[in-house]
Amino acid sequence: QYVIHRVFQGVLVDRGHSGRTVNPIEPMIEALDRGESLILFPEGTRGNGEGLQPFKCGIFHLAKARPHVELVPVWMENACRAIPKGAPIPIPLLCSVAFGQPTWLWPDEPKESFLARLRESVLALSNQGAYEGNA
Repeated sequence: QYVIHRVFQGVLVDRGHSGRTVNPIEPMIEALDRGESLILFPEGTRGNGEGLQPFKCGIFHLAKARPHVELVPVWMENACRAIPKGAPIPIPLLCSVAFGQPTWLWPDEPKESFLARLRESVLALSNQGAYEGNA
């Protein structure tokens, strides 16, 4: 967590439900309001390299709170090996990153539709859909 806070100026989100007193989206909204960019893992956490997991609803609530903010889909190949969960620092391995076209939450778009559309835009950036079967 030290590296996330001090080096990357990261915003950590408490995903637990018990005893929560702060809306977990609030720190992200505050960062956006300060003009900062965010890197989100819509699956709720970094993936394990075994395909793209279903998206959680946090990104929907963030997009609903700030509908003018561009959402840029990104596919990171090999990130699970270069930035392993629990490792104090990244491992010097090559990763490839693909960026898609910005998108937004459409007016009155249902949560399920938005999450499916966003997930498909990320999958489209993968190695020619190589992970498509891992829905």
